Amino acid sequence: MGNGQWYPREWPDLIRGLADGTLTPVTPRRAATVMLLKDTGAGPVVHMLRRRASMAFAGGAYAYPGGGVDSRDDDHHVHWAGPTRAWWADRLGVGEAEAQAIVCAAVRETYEEAGVLLAGPAPDSVVEDTTGPQWEADRAALVARELSFAEFLERRGLVLRSDLLGAWTRWITPEFEPRRYDTWFFVAALPKGQRTRNASTEADRTVWIRPAEAAASYDKGELLMMPPTIATLRQLTPYATAAEALVAAPERDLTPVLAQARLEEGEIVLSWPGHDEFTKHIPTGGAPA
Repeated sequence: MGNGQWYPREWPDLIRGLADGTLTPVTPRRAATVMLLKDTGAGPVVHMLRRRASMAFAGGAYAYPGGGVDSRDDDHHVHWAGPTRAWWADRLGVGEAEAQAIVCAAVRETYEEAGVLLAGPAPDSVVEDTTGPQWEADRAALVARELSFAEFLERRGLVLRSDLLGAWTRWITPEFEPRRYDTWFFVAALPKGQRTRNASTEADRTVWIRPAEAAASYDKGELLMMPPTIATLRQLTPYATAAEALVAAPERDLTPVLAQARLEEGEIVLSWPGHDEFTKHIPTGGAPA
């Protein structure tokens, strides 16, 4: 049985189009995703959701809460706790306004898709309860993009807790994909008192699972995942607590991982630098091996 690597059947044709110049790469959209952890007696578990099979991108695959950056969060003043915007800009390799928007996206998407909010009324606090009709109305407005996250924080008088996030890795969708994202992966611990729920219209299931268990299920072909997801799961397995992973985050390399496709001895070789397990060999006229 093969593993659970997500591999769309249209990729070989797209790769050939890129190679012969008939396909022009689209500009990737900035995005953020969060590996939300909580401690258990058997070690930390990570919150994952399964994308609905009907989704155009990665349908049926397991992933983390995440999504695109809202450009409205670039320049709107946000009450901020933790490392400065300048620190985050240096860490993420972008300008200060972009750094704010990327961090906002990470916190917003975790709230939109998991109901967990990394913000509080003071720089050293977090909201304890995000349930109730008023909270849900605001969450729905965020999902519909009727409200920016910066406006949401201001309306609620909340401080964004950037100190509860750790930047972990960065992956860019391959150049031949029609939907491309430049995604920063973050790690965070579930705040005390808050609970996750499946608040996403894009997911049909959510689970808390040990990274090693999820990776083993992928290896057996039981869980479908994109390369960045299984790669980050494997990276999380050495840590005994969520706090250990957060401590390790600032030292992680954020050099973007971008798939490469090359023609070699009559076949297309698709690879992700530094991640040999995802390499695919695609005959010029056939399916990948």
